[in-house]
Amino acid sequence: MSILNICDLSAGYHHSSRTSTTDVQNVINNISFSAEEGSIVGILGENGCGKTTLIKAIANLIPHSGCCELDNLQLEHMPHKKLAQLCGYIPQKSGISIDISLLDVVMMGFNPELKLLQPPTEAMKEKAYKVLAMVGLDSRINDNFQTLSEGQKQLALLARTFVAKRKLLLLDEPESALDFRLRYQIMNLLCSYVERNHAVSLVTLHDSSLALNYCNTLLVLSESKLIGEVYPDKTPIEEMEMLLSKVYGTISIRELRNRQGKRQLVMMKEDDMH
Repeated sequence: MSILNICDLSAGYHHSSRTSTTDVQNVINNISFSAEEGSIVGILGENGCGKTTLIKAIANLIPHSGCCELDNLQLEHMPHKKLAQLCGYIPQKSGISIDISLLDVVMMGFNPELKLLQPPTEAMKEKAYKVLAMVGLDSRINDNFQTLSEGQKQLALLARTFVAKRKLLLLDEPESALDFRLRYQIMNLLCSYVERNHAVSLVTLHDSSLALNYCNTLLVLSESKLIGEVYPDKTPIEEMEMLLSKVYGTISIRELRNRQGKRQLVMMKEDDMH
């Protein structure tokens, strides 16, 4: 069942001109897709193709045209607080530059549900403790957020998003600052979250292995447009190679099995195969 429907989405950023200071230069054009509950949708493409712009437009953070619907609710017409209750957004950089405890960072996830100056409840604090334990940071709960490694900060932001059970999670390159182990930890946590909460997640990714092995659908962007979709469990390897080669150049996708016998896909550039 599709719970997220994006129709004819075009978006960009304001730029100045001699005739107007309100012109918008589109970075993505006429993008449409849908996503089912319990799924992860990966967004692939070269730098500058509009991956981040797509995420920001769906989060209603930048000007756009078209329609974004979640559970039959149009996100563009939704009050900011209601939108924040439904959608969790994690940018490439945290934006947190002050000294603040890890617990308080996670508690920010409850802000859309609280009234002005209303303190979090004890039940909310208990949920925050449990989520921090789930991501492996319970021993750092009172530490200054600024003292964490970049990978630990990403885990903390993920915990902030998980704590209030958002229906839509929007993650912009969550793996960019992480080591090998943490990349897979975050994707495993994300898979568990969307399945357990019947949610959906959109994730921009650079790591093709993560994309091919953890995402239910891959949106392939090039030159501001959606040029195709890949379903790693269903799309024939030859079709995947043809589509992804339009973005990455000549590539090969190989099917392997890990020690548990689970299917794994690996994408290699032509130069990597000699």
